[in-house]
Amino acid sequence: MRKASRLFEIVQILRLADGPVTAAGMAASLGVASRSVYRDIAALQGMGIPVQGGRGIGYRLKRGFELPPLMFSIDETEALVLSLALLERIGDDGLKRAARQAAQKIAAAVPPPLRQVLSGSALHAWGAIAPAPAGIDLAAVRAALREERVLEIAYRDAEGRATRRRIWPIALIYYAERANIVAWCELRQDLRQFRTDRVEASAATETFFKGQGDDLRRAWVAGWTGDPAAAPA
Repeated sequence: MRKASRLFEIVQILRLADGPVTAAGMAASLGVASRSVYRDIAALQGMGIPVQGGRGIGYRLKRGFELPPLMFSIDETEALVLSLALLERIGDDGLKRAARQAAQKIAAAVPPPLRQVLSGSALHAWGAIAPAPAGIDLAAVRAALREERVLEIAYRDAEGRATRRRIWPIALIYYAERANIVAWCELRQDLRQFRTDRVEASAATETFFKGQGDDLRRAWVAGWTGDPAAAPA
């Protein structure tokens, strides 16, 4: 286990403990030697974390030291931060804003002394950024998914044929370069996928398909051929 991860885990162990915890007990939980825990305790104290106690009597956090109710390990925190950074590459402006806000909340929730451990991360998201589709708002699609609401779209297929469709959106697939809507198409009376970059206009209706989304998703998954994009519009 990396030292940075151990620092997070030791704080978590002390935070959840009902009383003092010995270095030997923490070492057993972390799979390291007791001397490593002693060094980590000293490092935490040097960073300003109020760990009290000593050898032979055990350690505890000073009363009044506050941590967020849910605290992730450093690996878990890095996974979340990197996942949020990857959302910056997709063409969903609403999710991008939400990702930035979530990252700020994570940074604010980590105690300042431990924040410096995380700030040294060498993890970065890179690559082309997908443009937002011009004819449809992906936030509206996500809302329709949650509400099981029918959408009306003006769509142009790969051959350039224009149609107007009423679709029941059941899933949204994000690729590096675009997003696809999986939906029941009233025109084709079948499950289809619609590339969002081919949607020329869209509008939410006051028609719903309540309670049918799960069955349609099961039918979609059952029809996979190894590629979730195998059913074109």
